[in-house]
Amino acid sequence: MNSIGENCNELKKQYDSCFLTWFSEKFLKGETNDEMCAPFFKVYQQCVKKAIQEHHIDLKVIEQDHLGTENENKVPPKS
Repeated sequence: MNSIGENCNELKKQYDSCFLTWFSEKFLKGETNDEMCAPFFKVYQQCVKKAIQEHHIDLKVIEQDHLGTENENKVPPKS
């Protein structure tokens, strides 16, 4: 799956590769320290945050609960 920002795709691939290596070679063998991928995650996260701003995505809307409320199954308002 691609990232929200096209220019973040390569950073996402680098982080995903690191995570998969950490998960299979460290985590599944009992080592839970995930610091090895932190630098990749930090750079990728910064790119995603910038892309979110560029796409004018309001994170408050994303974080709202809809399941089990009167907003469930309603079309979101147009921006």
